[in-house]
Amino acid sequence: MKFTYNLFLKIYLSGIYIATFFNEKAKLWLDGRKNIFERLETAVKGNPKIIWMHCASLGEFEQGRPVLENLKEKFPEHKLLLTFFSPSGYEIRKNYQGADWVFYLPLDTATNAYRFIKTVNPQLAIFVKYEYWHNYLKSLHDNNIPSILISALFTPSKVFFKWYGGFHRKMLKFFSHIFVQNDSSKENLSRMLSAEKITVAGDTRFDRVSQIINSFKPIEPIEKFVNGKKVMVAGSTWPDDENNLKSLLDGLNEDIKLIIAPHEIHTAHIDFLRNLFPAHILYSELENLSKSGTEPEADKNVVIINNIGMLSRLYHYGTISYIGGGFNKSGIHNTLEAAVYGHPVIFGPNYQKFSEAIGLVERSGGYSYDTDIALKKIVLELWNDDEKLISSGNAAGKFVKENIGATHKIMTWIKENVF
Repeated sequence: MKFTYNLFLKIYLSGIYIATFFNEKAKLWLDGRKNIFERLETAVKGNPKIIWMHCASLGEFEQGRPVLENLKEKFPEHKLLLTFFSPSGYEIRKNYQGADWVFYLPLDTATNAYRFIKTVNPQLAIFVKYEYWHNYLKSLHDNNIPSILISALFTPSKVFFKWYGGFHRKMLKFFSHIFVQNDSSKENLSRMLSAEKITVAGDTRFDRVSQIINSFKPIEPIEKFVNGKKVMVAGSTWPDDENNLKSLLDGLNEDIKLIIAPHEIHTAHIDFLRNLFPAHILYSELENLSKSGTEPEADKNVVIINNIGMLSRLYHYGTISYIGGGFNKSGIHNTLEAAVYGHPVIFGPNYQKFSEAIGLVERSGGYSYDTDIALKKIVLELWNDDEKLISSGNAAGKFVKENIGATHKIMTWIKENVF
């Protein structure tokens, strides 16, 4: 299996080289790793106290961020190194001020892992949720460097529980400690690891969204656009979501407004949305009008967000929030960023592998639908019944508050066992 794993990495790298000719993300992935060890060695030279956190992409970064920022506060004498595997994480957060350095993670070959660990020599390594890299974990273990996995989920469908999962089970044994989100994950993981190496801490995303709401800053152009009207904020949407939202608007007689922040903001997709919603205004246009003191045309009831980084604040303005991705194989995006504001949350049918979405549905703070007709029914029931709208929003907000605290549990373990 080790031979197969290393062979796969070589094939993967070859595939990246080929993909650079037609895929911008592949090019970013490869270019970002050029001369990476030289740059890394220059950056960390002379810094003996380093804490390293690795995230696959942007979502995992947001999950690890509360822990990273607590480490910065509690251990100011340490430097923080943040690495990403994916361009969608690195390119957006490469200038993140909460870490001392932000890099791509070199591919997980034995040579790269040895050189990386020798160069950085972290006092603690933190992996977020789904990141399992055999050579890095083995090198950390062989050098007696504590390594932890946070906000992890373990279901019977994972490779660790398959008859052919021995190689992956070995990776788990390299961790010093694993923090899981729920009791079922601990129960499943306990079949492979001793109970004292596992802690049910919860999901650090609850802590992260609580940070967001506590530091909320208004978005003036959006406030002017909303102007006391009923608003649906739709975040991380895909074409299936967007077509259903179009049907919803066309089928309602009410004076409502839609703020839509698509998952993809490249030109072709923004053009698709502009054609889909004729009565639209781009956020960049709305911002310019706001700066000049000019009101948008009265018939513009849709704002298309054509930038990245605002979504977590946009949900504040929703009467109801809509989360995209529920018609994709990978499933829905982050529901907690919306639920924390105490508004009902709606999403498509593919949500079953997301425990927070299940929790919202069980508490009547979240609603799933499978057709545009079903979406309209849910929205009308909420908007025409103030009591249900309020109770549903309260249920969503309460669900988030009840699950805060994972970061504290992780930090307590680090203080007691590492520093």
